[in-house]
Amino acid sequence: MGETISVNSFSRATGLPAERVGAAVRELLDLGLLRGGPADELRAVAPEEAVARVVSPVEREIRSRRAFAEEARASIMSFLPDFETSQFARERESRFEVVPDLDEVRAVIADLTARARTEILTAQPGGAREEDVLNEAAPRDRAALGRGVRMRVLYQHTARFSPGTAAYVDHMSELGAQVRTLDDHFSRLLVFDGETAVISLPGNRLGAAVVREPNVVAFIVETYERLWLAAEPYAVAFGTRAEVAGDIKQAIVRLLVEGLTDASIAARLGMSVRTCRRHIADIMEELGAQSRFQAGYLLTVRAQHDD
Repeated sequence: MGETISVNSFSRATGLPAERVGAAVRELLDLGLLRGGPADELRAVAPEEAVARVVSPVEREIRSRRAFAEEARASIMSFLPDFETSQFARERESRFEVVPDLDEVRAVIADLTARARTEILTAQPGGAREEDVLNEAAPRDRAALGRGVRMRVLYQHTARFSPGTAAYVDHMSELGAQVRTLDDHFSRLLVFDGETAVISLPGNRLGAAVVREPNVVAFIVETYERLWLAAEPYAVAFGTRAEVAGDIKQAIVRLLVEGLTDASIAARLGMSVRTCRRHIADIMEELGAQSRFQAGYLLTVRAQHDD
């Protein structure tokens, strides 16, 4: 157990004042390296025994508290999925968010599509869609339709003449998607469950704005519904294609009367400038016009006469 000694004997042996000896003894007692005995005697304790008596209980308490902390953390975090789907969490998200990068926009759309519960509304202007865009969209659209999510897609008439877009539409239509087309231009947008809208940014075709403000989203949905009612159901039958071609030509006539350039008409109707000029040449031939100026004049006169 070690040698015993009194505080007074220790003071005499070291020549230190009693108060300094007392402070040192108290520290050693706190560390467990001394143990008080009868008649003011102290007993030295081996360091390993002192560790077992003083440090080990503290370590057990630390381990116990750490285990409690981990259990509490796991229990609290188990409520995270419920919190993220709660109204509070939705309100916590920014109601308006600008996402300028295309990869980030695609990630946002993928996440919203994966979380959609009831309906996805899509408006994709620009005519034929690029193959890589369709390949990226196909898996997530199939998954959403497979979960029973309704899907409506709006294209421009010119998309009907794209074999890749037509194949994509046929496949998605078999899975339950509804597709319609319009002759004129409209804004690019998506709406998920009537709660979140992703709309294009003016002047930045690679970016988008994410809108969660309920009143603004409701307005966007109402605008979409008006476009949807004016659109024609997608079809690839020859007769329908001929009717759509006539609608496109009428749209070109209307835009010519408004004085738009070939490039502006092409961009608005989702076609190449070359195709647009071919349609304009056909219209001029039908009118017997020798110039665009003359064609515009004749079209204006015809429009006034029809009125």
